[in-house]
Amino acid sequence: MLSGGDPRSLRGVEQVIAAALADPGALEALFECLFCDDAVVRMRAGDALEKIARIRPELLAPFTRRLLSDVADVDQPSIQWHLAQILTEIELTPQQRPAAIAILRRNLERYEDWIVLNLTLQALAHFARDDPALQRELVPILRRHQADTRKSVAKRATRLLAQLQQAP
Repeated sequence: MLSGGDPRSLRGVEQVIAAALADPGALEALFECLFCDDAVVRMRAGDALEKIARIRPELLAPFTRRLLSDVADVDQPSIQWHLAQILTEIELTPQQRPAAIAILRRNLERYEDWIVLNLTLQALAHFARDDPALQRELVPILRRHQADTRKSVAKRATRLLAQLQQAP
C-alpha cells in the first residue's frame, strides 16, 4: 500500500493509518516497513506511525524499545524526523527518556537536513520543558541555530529559545 507513485507523495498513508487504527494488530507489519529496502516505503511508514502516535500514542508502546534502538539506527533523514515527532508523543519511562534525548542530540550532529534539524530542536525543547539541565544545554544550541542560513531553522531556533526563556 505504501509503494509506488511519486516518491514525494504520501501514497497509501491515510489508508494504512485507518487500517492500523481499526486493527492495532496491523501495526507490527507497518512498523516492519521502517526497515524495508525501499526508502520511499520507509518514509511513508514513518509518516503513518507518527500520525498514529499523535492520535493514539499508546498503540506504539509495544515498539518503544525498538524505536530507541533499531529505528534510531536507520540512516535516513525522513525516518529520523518522524522519530523525533514520535518520541514527543509516546510515553517514555524515566530510563527511556535519556536514551531518547541522546538520539536527538546525536541527530543534531549527524544530519544537515533542515527538517531533521527543525523537528529535532522542537523535540529537544519539548523534553527541556521540565528539565532545567537540558534547558541550559539547549540554549547555546538554539543560539547557534539562530544563525543558520536556512530561514526555517533560524526561525524555529529563535521561537524555541523565546519559549524556553519564558518558561518558569
